[in-house]
Amino acid sequence: MVTIETERLILRELREDDKAKLAKVLSNPISMQYYDHPFNEHEVEEWIKWNIENYAASNCCLWAVILKENGTFLGDCGITMQNIDGEVLPEIGFHIIKEYCNKGYASEAAKAYCSNSIQRKRRVIK
Repeated sequence: MVTIETERLILRELREDDKAKLAKVLSNPISMQYYDHPFNEHEVEEWIKWNIENYAASNCCLWAVILKENGTFLGDCGITMQNIDGEVLPEIGFHIIKEYCNKGYASEAAKAYCSNSIQRKRRVIK
């Protein structure tokens, strides 16, 4: 399994057994304020399945964000394609469990994910 490491974090592909941990953030109304509604259990399962399918199909998906020092699951981060004013564009996004917000984890994960994505694209182009 491919992982991305930073000073404090490990980013890895989401797995089906992440459901309960990811539900902590995807079912939170504050975390999901820019969505139609917080996710229920089935929607969290579908979110994970969608990302798993996209690992093989494209580079646009979200990865689990794990605290390196103790293995704590913090949320997810990555790039997805979004319809913005009628144009499909890449968007960096993340969902971090509330008690881990405002500690720089999302920024650190996003920077690492973007750097890794650019490097993978360069290898494909060569």
